[in-house]
Amino acid sequence: MSAAETIVARRPDRVLGFRVSPLTRRRFANFRANRRGFWSLWIFLALFVVSLFAEFIANDRPIVVSYAGHLYFPIFANYPETTFGGEFPTEADYRDPYVKKRIEAKGWIVWPLIPFHYDTINYALKTPAPSPPDSVDWLGTDDQGRDVLARLIYGFRISTLFGLTLTILSSIIGIAAGAIQGYYGGLVDLSFQRFIELWSNIPTLFLLIILSSFVQPNFWWLLGIMLALSWMQLVDLVRAEFLRARNFDYVRAARALGVRNPVIIVRHVLPNAMVSTLTFMPFILNGSITTLTSLDFLGFGLPPGSPSLGELLLQGKNNITAPWLGLTGFFVLALMLSLLTFIGEAVRDAFDPRKVR
Repeated sequence: MSAAETIVARRPDRVLGFRVSPLTRRRFANFRANRRGFWSLWIFLALFVVSLFAEFIANDRPIVVSYAGHLYFPIFANYPETTFGGEFPTEADYRDPYVKKRIEAKGWIVWPLIPFHYDTINYALKTPAPSPPDSVDWLGTDDQGRDVLARLIYGFRISTLFGLTLTILSSIIGIAAGAIQGYYGGLVDLSFQRFIELWSNIPTLFLLIILSSFVQPNFWWLLGIMLALSWMQLVDLVRAEFLRARNFDYVRAARALGVRNPVIIVRHVLPNAMVSTLTFMPFILNGSITTLTSLDFLGFGLPPGSPSLGELLLQGKNNITAPWLGLTGFFVLALMLSLLTFIGEAVRDAFDPRKVR
């Protein structure tokens, strides 16, 4: 008996402490049966959670400073140099040997594991930038002397958050549009289809190139543009499910009983459409991350200096003599996309009615 079957057999009405239906328990067992997808989910979640605490892992500010019997937390607040016995009222530079000496004379410092922020320039390099990996910069530095590992952690977080946000928002809009088309049909469906045909022909890259000449791209600006052009991915799928289900007996019975159309759409038809929709969402997330990486590689993505996987790949292309840049970006991106693909395959197996354990 597999681990999933053991869990279901032990608590026949619960999975992970929650009361679920037999259908949900079967889907959970199918998901766990796909060992590659199951462990890919946990690995991806672990990497994402670690990246959420990037400031505690890679930062040029100490986590805790003890000075003259008082505790300070520079990672959360700014302290002037005079706080630690310095001469200037400006913000303390904790990497300055003078400031470090003043603090250590009357206390101690707890640094993050990686003492570099994503935009910190290491002026104490032993070789010209980009420098190879060593005991200080574990994955080396880029052509501006910034720590590659620190930028990698922050870039992973930005890429994942961008992909998740774009996937969720575009799925909500796409599901709503497909549901309205498929349920009402007729002129509503025909009008929506003509609009989608016109809207989907807008060239995304050319539009971004034109707009970037007027506005400096940033996270939210890119998210809005990509959302306006990517919400159509699930429309056809949801529309087909609603067209198929709107004439089923239970839908016709609900209409005959006077149930309002919004209630029928949300409560009776949408759950059936969500089965096929959920199986596509990991692949949509995969495509969203790839899109942001491609835009950053081409120079139309996040502002210059932002931590980005695409920018790291671009540096690898421009610095062939520093292979650690291109290899690091390639392996991290390949790992991220492979994990998401395996998760998508496991979700697809979980909702496949032909797979019965």
